[in-house]
Amino acid sequence: MVFFGEYQVNFSSGGRLVLPKRIREMLKGGTFVLTKGFGSYLSGYDKEDWEKRVSGLLSLSILSADDLEKRRFIFSALSYLEIDDQGRFIIPKNLLDYAGLLNKATIIGVGDHFEIWEPDSWKKYVNSHASTFKRDS
Repeated sequence: MVFFGEYQVNFSSGGRLVLPKRIREMLKGGTFVLTKGFGSYLSGYDKEDWEKRVSGLLSLSILSADDLEKRRFIFSALSYLEIDDQGRFIIPKNLLDYAGLLNKATIIGVGDHFEIWEPDSWKKYVNSHASTFKRDS
């Protein structure tokens, strides 16, 4: 399972959007996990894959302030979301606010997960990192 591609989507009422078919095809079943990313974007995971990964997150020590902060950050915003028959789902308001999402979103595949970005934030990110990936002529 590899999430890939870049997709532009529009929201319908109430924070609802359609997950692109290529992203949906990588999910096993109609439920996936969505949480805050370590930037102003959201991170989505296949439910089954997430549940395998979660043991690693739970093994982080609650005695380490840094590890506890990571757990708080990820788990406090985590949602299990259902995809309807038309591929739509609703992003909870706290996650919409965190990512600054209003009417449109850019969804990108990142290999083992996908991310949902506010389109201008994604463009700024790409532009600020473009020189890293361009070859010198």
